[in-house]
Amino acid sequence: MTYRVLFSKAAAEDLEQLFDFALQRELDSATGDLNIADKAVQAIKDGIAFLSTSPFACRKVGASSFVRELIIPFGHTGYVALFEVVDNSTVIIGAIRHQREDDYH
Repeated sequence: MTYRVLFSKAAAEDLEQLFDFALQRELDSATGDLNIADKAVQAIKDGIAFLSTSPFACRKVGASSFVRELIIPFGHTGYVALFEVVDNSTVIIGAIRHQREDDYH
């Protein structure tokens, strides 16, 4: 079974914010790598691609079996994508955060 993976408006905005944050962090660094922001977004997209085949392999969040989170490794930490399996063919990404953030629920 293959699922169609969609981004909510909020998740799309999160992706842009994460790119901007990573880029600014590298611009502010004396040894910054301007490719890091692109690599971070690519890591997120690659991780999310996993959901098209195996969304139920991710851990549950709360009481619903359909709301889950995907851990996306990147560097020493990574990202977390909150998503919901809405039917037998669709997954919606609700939010994406850096693993050190805690406000996406």
